Amino acid sequence: MSEVHYTEAQAGFEKAVSVVQALPKDGPIQLTNDQKLEFYKYYKIATVGDVNIPRPGMFDLVGKSKWDAWKAECEKGTTKEQAWTAYVTGLLAILKEADTEESKKSIEAIKAA
Repeated sequence: MSEVHYTEAQAGFEKAVSVVQALPKDGPIQLTNDQKLEFYKYYKIATVGDVNIPRPGMFDLVGKSKWDAWKAECEKGTTKEQAWTAYVTGLLAILKEADTEESKKSIEAIKAA
């Protein structure tokens, strides 16, 4: 793959991250915990790479779930580029399903990145 492709994929990923972070907590698009976990694991692979911290303690259930998802995806051999694509693809599917004016604008912004 060319360097241009990676740059475009990374730009789309970065825009998608900003869209997810800007979703209002009480807005029309409510991510499920499973969806949040999917975005988290791809975000961590894209920005950090392989797991580089110890697994959280037994009382940190959310932290353990996040760490486990990240670790499992790393063990599949997911690359940074694959994580960029999976993150964007997952978000686009959610936005298309929402079918609101705001989601349509977000889709266009991600595709234009």
